[in-house]
Amino acid sequence: MLKKLSRSRFRSSFKLDQKDLEYIERVGLDMIASHASDFVIKRLAPAEPRNDGKQTPLRGHPVFKAQHATATCCRSCLKKWYHIPKGTELSAKEIDMAVGIIMKWIKSNT
Repeated sequence: MLKKLSRSRFRSSFKLDQKDLEYIERVGLDMIASHASDFVIKRLAPAEPRNDGKQTPLRGHPVFKAQHATATCCRSCLKKWYHIPKGTELSAKEIDMAVGIIMKWIKSNT
């Protein structure tokens, strides 16, 4: 999936900058994974997320950049790229998939 996403001009435009890399180094990948899980559960997993389509900032945390790069930023992107329907709460398996691809992208960009 990362290869397919990398062919998108928008998705491939996201990069981790020096500040992101320093933050990841300082807090560690386990904490980044914890943040990713928390963001997905709170902002993406509900059947009707608050501010869907605008709930993930474009910057401010490495996970936010990863979410845009991996199309795990909103329910519309999940539907388009992963065929996960809107209007239903994400399952544990779907949450794990989203966090997994976010972390795979972060690891491949550090």
